[in-house]
Amino acid sequence: MPISWAGVFPALTTQFHPDQSLDLDATQRHVEVLIDSGATGLVMLGSLGENVTLDPQEKRAVMEMTIRAARGRVPVLSGVAETSTAGAVRYAREMEKLGADGVMVLPAMVYKSDPRETIAHFRAVARATGLPILVYNNPIAYGVDITPKMFEELADEKNLVAIKESSADVRRITDLINEVGDRYAIFTGVDDLALESIMLGAKGWIAGLVNAFPAENQYLWDLAVAGEWEEAKAIYRWYMPLLHLDTHFKFVHYIKLAVQECGLGSETLRAPRLPLVGAEREAVLKIIHDGIRNRPRIPKRETVR
Repeated sequence: MPISWAGVFPALTTQFHPDQSLDLDATQRHVEVLIDSGATGLVMLGSLGENVTLDPQEKRAVMEMTIRAARGRVPVLSGVAETSTAGAVRYAREMEKLGADGVMVLPAMVYKSDPRETIAHFRAVARATGLPILVYNNPIAYGVDITPKMFEELADEKNLVAIKESSADVRRITDLINEVGDRYAIFTGVDDLALESIMLGAKGWIAGLVNAFPAENQYLWDLAVAGEWEEAKAIYRWYMPLLHLDTHFKFVHYIKLAVQECGLGSETLRAPRLPLVGAEREAVLKIIHDGIRNRPRIPKRETVR
């Protein structure tokens, strides 16, 4: 289905059984919760979806299930996180054949490419598929920075249509707009910079904590895009300790634990990630439980101004 590049696109967790095998039923239940919350798109198999720990058959199974479960209600994207350009090309083509609505493409994993190599990677994937592409820029996690000048150079690739901006520097949004205007739809990919990013012109939010707090996350978005800044700030201040969980290198551990504590899934991770223990676990649980205890009352979505 055509993608409206705006709104909240949850980056979903992948649910596992206690033995770390794929739990498609639990993942499907979570898909339903997030669609019901008002999500305008779903991003499967991103960093939070533990993409690189799944084998090709498992990735296909997750995407087949999600496309089937979505039933055309919202577009479904798959993360593309391969170690080579050839692998990324193959995977993007497979997702097109499978019926995905788009892909979120990362730089090639492991190798820290220079700008020329990075541009060549994204050009190759773009020219290999007719799917619209969301380019994921996260220099903190992946060591490759796709700068505004590089996005200007890539602007002739028509199916590079959106950017997930996760540099953690909100100045980038203004720099991108100054460099390329409205050529790309800009999404924030950093939860604890969401409100600032919306104010500066982000059209969408690839969200993480939405997995655990879908109603509150959507309400914050709705208030912000309606210009209800004072109410949005109040929700944001409650939400911020939870949103900070998205910016730690153990964000998958933390968000999955929040999902479990909110009754929406399991914290089970796939190795080499291990369950949180000791003082770290208690500290994260305190943040989650404080957030649950103090969560704001959210009106039904149709009553939001």
